[in-house]
Amino acid sequence: MLRVFFTPQLRRFIDAPPQEVDAATARDALESVFAENPRLRGYVLDERGALRKHVTVFLGGRRVREARELEEPLPAGTEVSVMQALSGG
Repeated sequence: MLRVFFTPQLRRFIDAPPQEVDAATARDALESVFAENPRLRGYVLDERGALRKHVTVFLGGRRVREARELEEPLPAGTEVSVMQALSGG
């Protein structure tokens, strides 16, 4: 089981409570959440299935830098944190 969290910035647009899902990878965990809440997919992924530029994902506190990292097996209990990325200067 992986724990998926969405920050309050994303939750203000769409209902996305924390969830525990039976998944081996972050991609599988996100797909499980999207299956229950299809609108959430558009806030997180683009039409190609890549993370949107304004979204950052952390896996157990480690920032995902490349989409392939979402496919890596994770230990049970890992926290998948999805948050709105900040940009600007």
